[in-house]
Amino acid sequence: MPLVVLIGGARSGKSRLAVRLAAAQPSPVRLIATAVAQDAEMAERIAEHRRRRPSSWQTVEEPLRLREAIDEAGGDTCLVIDCLTLWTANALERFGAAEAETFAAAAAAAASDRRALTVAVTNEVGLGVVPDNPIGRSYRDLLGRVNAVWADAADHVLLVVAGRALALEKAGSILEGLR
Repeated sequence: MPLVVLIGGARSGKSRLAVRLAAAQPSPVRLIATAVAQDAEMAERIAEHRRRRPSSWQTVEEPLRLREAIDEAGGDTCLVIDCLTLWTANALERFGAAEAETFAAAAAAAASDRRALTVAVTNEVGLGVVPDNPIGRSYRDLLGRVNAVWADAADHVLLVVAGRALALEKAGSILEGLR
């Protein structure tokens, strides 16, 4: 089964689409939640996401050990990872950019080797204003690289904007078409 990456801006409909894709699968669903509620507003966002998910889904809260959480899901369970954006922030803070990127590549490889559908949600943060501080720029750059690693491993990458999805082609496909 495929690895699908849903990428877009904040509140663009990525998580809603991930829920719809996973809910259509005949297999059980496990969600890997990477957020950590560090304030009331984030706690409410997490609660909103929980309300949207079917109660039959198993949720695993794992802010750092993404590859291990993927492996523990087994191959026959549909897997939703929500989201790589927060996982990247957690990994950058704990391990630094180089190690976080290595861990992201290992997790993407594990996700692409699964039998059941895997849907990974992530934000595109590189289209806006350049952050005015080094940590902000480091995070933006790292997330761009993490997203590229996951997109390279994916069978399908969908850009989600305003609840609509646009399929993104691999660069190789475009280059082949130009020959």
